[in-house]
Amino acid sequence: MAKTVGSGTVRPGSAGPTLAVVGATGVVGTVMLQILSQHADIWGEIRLVSSPRSAGRKLAVRGEEVEVVALTEEAFDGVDVALFDVPDEVAERWAPLAAAKGVVVVDNSGAFRMDPEVPLVVPEVNPHAARVRPRGIVSNANCTTLSMIVALGALHAEFGLRELVVTAFQAVSGAGRRGVDTLRQQLSLVAGTELGTTPGDVRRAVGDNTGPFPEPVALNVVPWAGTAREDGWSSEEMKVRDESRKILGLPNLRVAVTCVRVPVVTAHSLTVHACFQDEVTVDRAREILATAPGVVLFDNPEAGEFPTPADVVGTDPTWVGRVRRALDDPTALELFVCGDNLRKGAALNTVQIAELVAAEL
Repeated sequence: MAKTVGSGTVRPGSAGPTLAVVGATGVVGTVMLQILSQHADIWGEIRLVSSPRSAGRKLAVRGEEVEVVALTEEAFDGVDVALFDVPDEVAERWAPLAAAKGVVVVDNSGAFRMDPEVPLVVPEVNPHAARVRPRGIVSNANCTTLSMIVALGALHAEFGLRELVVTAFQAVSGAGRRGVDTLRQQLSLVAGTELGTTPGDVRRAVGDNTGPFPEPVALNVVPWAGTAREDGWSSEEMKVRDESRKILGLPNLRVAVTCVRVPVVTAHSLTVHACFQDEVTVDRAREILATAPGVVLFDNPEAGEFPTPADVVGTDPTWVGRVRRALDDPTALELFVCGDNLRKGAALNTVQIAELVAAEL
């Protein structure tokens, strides 16, 4: 049995590093605890940290109930690695404080992703980047980027990526609990009706209950995610562009992205038009994808086999189907990609980075 020590659990005889999970009570934090319980147990103490209002709650990790402690500087005493899943402004304040105490911070917020002194890491693509962290912080990419980048990284290593055109169909859980609650509330309002047949009828039924979305998401798709950026682009779209460039080490990669919110609870989907340096073949692309770590090739459309969010949700890999060579460009491939935005798109990748760091401690 594990014993409770202060604010975490320690395995008897374990000399593993101490891990803190900051934001343990959130949607992604909950998935982090599940993954930590499923992965090889390399950690000594696991300490759960959250806002003061959540202090005292007990959460399960590694088969034990652990009491949550409040986010304070003292919460990082003796910690080796800390996983952060908190809003940007919280990460901006607390991640440097933790790093100053010698903690390696793996941050899932957007606060440090484009900081040149903070590596942006996907272990299947650029694991070496995690070793160089001048600020003591390693960033995790956005869930939309992570839903496709493992597959693209494998293809880039073979063919040399030069351009991307992407449409991302984003699940409502990308907007947190409020996004999921909003969709479920809207579905209850439209279920069993004839709505969706005349202009504005869904909006009238939903009323002001659009939650974090500018339009109803039930019986609808919304071509907007994030906040406004220059020239009509959204923050989510700019994240995909900027993060893909940084992860792949291609600062001049040409990227065009449209993000669309769809009535799916969890698992993002993307259509990808990827252009490469030289001519590509579907057979070779399929070989690469079928053997790439973290990728599942599920591609037999004639038999109805291709990834969908309903099948991918709750799984770890990037799922790829509909692999085709572009009709008018022999250097381009068309792909359909799905990934669970709470697992590989957030919690899993964060844990994988922490495991990379732990291996060197």
